[in-house]
Amino acid sequence: MSKDYYFVVVGHNDQPLYEIEFPLLDAKKKREPDTRHLNQFIAHSALDIVDEHIIHNQQMYLKTVDKFNEWFVSAFVTAGRIRFLMLHTVKNDDGIKQFFQEMYETYIKHSMNPFYKMNTPIKSTNFDKKAELYGRKFLN
Repeated sequence: MSKDYYFVVVGHNDQPLYEIEFPLLDAKKKREPDTRHLNQFIAHSALDIVDEHIIHNQQMYLKTVDKFNEWFVSAFVTAGRIRFLMLHTVKNDDGIKQFFQEMYETYIKHSMNPFYKMNTPIKSTNFDKKAELYGRKFLN
């Protein structure tokens, strides 16, 4: 069974701010075009469940909140109510929690940049590099 992950940062208006898939593929290899759309659909449909968990749970890391076919959905909610969602095909609670914590720290540093406008897509090569580093470190 392959270990597939899809990470997305979701803003206040339910818009995706950043997304990345693991394992990272070479430029020569391409995923099926429908895969990303399906992942986006699953993540978006899980937002209501995440919002319900926020009301009843004071924890930032919500573990597995939903499941669709072979995809599990784990969530992390920042203090500013930005939602991090991880779709994954294997259980890896510890690795996902550590990934979320490192990406939260990276997100905070990025959002403190005076040139970044809150709730806008994240287009930063440094953010990409950190996501790739933490993905290789915690999601394998």
